Amino acid sequence: MNFEYTEEQRLLAESVRRFLARDYGFDSRARILASPEGMSAAAWSELAGLGLLGLGLPAEYGGFGGGALDLMDVMEAFGEALVLEPYLSTVVGAQFIARGGTQEQREKLLPAVAQGALKLALAHTERESRYDLGRVATRAQREGTGYVIDGEKLAVVDGPHADKLVVTAREGDRLILLLVDAGSPGLRQVRAAMLDGHRGCDVTFEAVRVGPDAVVGDLQVLEEVVDFATALVCAEAVGAMRYANDTTLEYLKTRKQFGQPIGRFQALQHRMADMTIKAVEARSMAILAASAMSGTDADERARRVASAKAFVGQAARFVGQQAIQLHGAIGMTDELVVSHWFKRLAMIDMTFGDADHHLGRVSDMILAEAS
Repeated sequence: MNFEYTEEQRLLAESVRRFLARDYGFDSRARILASPEGMSAAAWSELAGLGLLGLGLPAEYGGFGGGALDLMDVMEAFGEALVLEPYLSTVVGAQFIARGGTQEQREKLLPAVAQGALKLALAHTERESRYDLGRVATRAQREGTGYVIDGEKLAVVDGPHADKLVVTAREGDRLILLLVDAGSPGLRQVRAAMLDGHRGCDVTFEAVRVGPDAVVGDLQVLEEVVDFATALVCAEAVGAMRYANDTTLEYLKTRKQFGQPIGRFQALQHRMADMTIKAVEARSMAILAASAMSGTDADERARRVASAKAFVGQAARFVGQQAIQLHGAIGMTDELVVSHWFKRLAMIDMTFGDADHHLGRVSDMILAEAS
């Protein structure tokens, strides 16, 4: 497998990194983090202007027809800068429309996503559902030609920013995906800042009515898009790990103890080497996950993505914890950027299933094949 990016992918990522270096430094991010909105409208407009919101969308709807591999280097750059804007949530939400929506939905909504005029978020997690995609209690009852939604969703990442939510619900025994306006009557949000600074919310649906054109997929589409999203967060973790390693290495070179930089101590050199190896291995697994999205075998895609997420989740935890320990007590303070990388890496491990969950998925697949 070729682990190198194409010239076009590298040039796009360099443009993204120049923008982030210029306008999204640690102080700028801290101001965004402390703001009531929790995101920057100017930064969002810049992302749209760079074409990043349409990168993974079909060309006929204002996109560039890219896939998970094309988005990888962008996600790595976002991981390095700890971008707070709802990019991943919107890109993933648009995939539901692109893969499971009608022609009319795609023509109406996808150009708005590409232009930055429409933000999306996935509302799926429920009490006791853990990471089981099929375990949904929210109900969608037929009423005339439309649906009435009742239920609750927890920890909707970027939900406060979203104009529309992609909601999983049950119509009888069938799981469906419904596109719901965030301001619909009967929809209530309880908002909060999450561990990594992203904004989230719990959402309650009480007789929320949607039309027949709200359906954007079923369980099969949900599984496919969540695998796509999982591949992207693996890439984001690679960027965060790489930058956390660079920051930690610089600290080891400058922090002095007993009259010399602590980076000269062999025990710390070994730990730094282990962190670097984990990050390099995680990048290989992230590429494996992204490349799986171009295949047609759903079982093979699921196995590759689960294997990658299990490894990347473990590596993210390891690198984050080691970075904090090598910085000492100061590494736990909000004033030092490494603490923010640790929080984001911890959240990435739990996003779309933690390492234990995906190890279980891989184990179940192997046992099923053996039997």
